[in-house]
Amino acid sequence: MNDLVAPAPLLADRLVEGLSSFRGGAVSGVAPHAAGLFSYCALTRERLKSIRAQKPILGVVLSGAKEVFAGVETERLPTGTLFVLPADVDLDIVNEPDERSGLYQSLILEIDPDTTPDLGPLEAAEVACTRSCAVPLTAALVDAAVHAARAIAEGPAGATVRKARLAELLALLHGVPEARPLFDMSISERVARLVRNGLDERWTASQVARRLAMSESTLRRRLAANGQSFSTILQRERMGVARQLMAQGVRSGTAAFAVGYASRAHFARRFRAAFGVNPARD
Repeated sequence: MNDLVAPAPLLADRLVEGLSSFRGGAVSGVAPHAAGLFSYCALTRERLKSIRAQKPILGVVLSGAKEVFAGVETERLPTGTLFVLPADVDLDIVNEPDERSGLYQSLILEIDPDTTPDLGPLEAAEVACTRSCAVPLTAALVDAAVHAARAIAEGPAGATVRKARLAELLALLHGVPEARPLFDMSISERVARLVRNGLDERWTASQVARRLAMSESTLRRRLAANGQSFSTILQRERMGVARQLMAQGVRSGTAAFAVGYASRAHFARRFRAAFGVNPARD
């Protein structure tokens, strides 16, 4: 077992205290606070085998301790630990209640890749392999984590504030090796997310490459290594959104324009090639 150096006590206490409103009573299970934000409570020691998160997770141990088993590596995360767990990786988890309160509690925030700002490639030091999922605490990081959790829990009315708070938190985590799973997207995912945010633009591979701070040849080479091409990704994203729009009652001509097609005939051919059917007529 890797012995984890306990978080700086004052910062750990400050983090737990700042999130005290998320600590519920002695009721086991999940308590949702907002989309992608929930608390988890256990009343007895439990081992969860082969847990695989669909999205990267940013969490805080609010009471008790968590043990994370990844292969032969084990890490113990005490109260006040800010931790990151990757998506699509099988992990064994042990949740251990606090001896005094008899509760294990944690606050979990799922990080949707579409909400993660593209802050550019990581530096070599940031890419360095680390087996730890515990994020070193700083005063700025503690404040950002508390503010983000509170803003997200406030509900839909604070959407702009929630987005800003989450962006602030992720910007602070971007240079932290332990937080790399939050940003570890493939080049295909980065391209898809970029074009998805502006499907009505006249995207070219050269333009996307510049936005991702690389040459067009490098972009095409890295996509090919993933079995992808720029044109395939762009068409897939456009067709997917167009289909969603039409399922919501949007007319096909309007949907075509919204995803970047000036020619309805061209759009219809692409749609038929993607889904085997013609788009519904206006």
